[in-house]
Amino acid sequence: MTFNGKYNGGRQAPLEPDHSPSGNPAERRQSRWATVLAVLQRLLYLLVTVAVGWAVYYFFLARLARGPEQAWVFLPVWLILAYALLPRIHKILSSLYIPDYFIGRARTGDGVLGDPVNLAVVGTGEELRRAMRTAGWVEADPITPGTAWRTLTSTVLGRSYPEAPVSALYVFGNRQDLAFQREIDGNPRKRHHVRFWKCPDGWMLPGGLSVDFVGAGTYDRSVGLSLFTFQITHKIADRTDEERDFIIETLRIAKAVQSVHVIRNYSSGYHHRNGGGDSIRTDGHLPIIDLYEPGRPDAGSAG
Repeated sequence: MTFNGKYNGGRQAPLEPDHSPSGNPAERRQSRWATVLAVLQRLLYLLVTVAVGWAVYYFFLARLARGPEQAWVFLPVWLILAYALLPRIHKILSSLYIPDYFIGRARTGDGVLGDPVNLAVVGTGEELRRAMRTAGWVEADPITPGTAWRTLTSTVLGRSYPEAPVSALYVFGNRQDLAFQREIDGNPRKRHHVRFWKCPDGWMLPGGLSVDFVGAGTYDRSVGLSLFTFQITHKIADRTDEERDFIIETLRIAKAVQSVHVIRNYSSGYHHRNGGGDSIRTDGHLPIIDLYEPGRPDAGSAG
């Protein structure tokens, strides 16, 4: 056995690692400026957050001091807290303690960990869209002022809206590319739904398997307030594995999938909460759905 080191009193001394800065001077200057700008951006964001918090506090106390007839102030204060202040606070904190790489969880727009990634797909976007529609799933509308208003009125009045948009969750830094759902008994408060994200070119799952999409399937059981921001949101059922298996079963029954391979213990099974504060649990297995159509040269390949 050989050891590359300095001879020191009959013993091998390890070589000191080279900790000198890498790259040329221009690259180091550019890196420093990028760091400075990132710090300034976070400071500005923090200052705006503090200013909004102070405004809410002052407005709230000033109004309540005028008497109980000012109880209406709770509504604007709740709106500012839920949709401005608390999301900003979560975004600051999550940028500090949540890793900025794939860990098998989606993220909310505030950076908080969301639903578990519990599906993967081998196939093109059109194949995925065709398979889900064949299996009876409806593609969700994009979020616009019109669809948001229709979602609100449908939820309040109990009117069916099978194409109701789903909130944005993020994987690879991007919001979902495709989303599908199945409304329950014409009730917009309850639905099966799943989001899919296109994987970056060359990206592989932990372990080296290549897939085209990853997905997160959950079941909306009701409408309520987020535990973290107090925003109005759908509340999901905690047994996310049941929804994952339901999605796969609908595809199998419709003969819209060629094969399914399950990576067992892809992640540790865990109990946790999603971005809305709902309890979630999973066994950690990851099914890979192969949608390649028969007759294609790469049919049946999952990696």
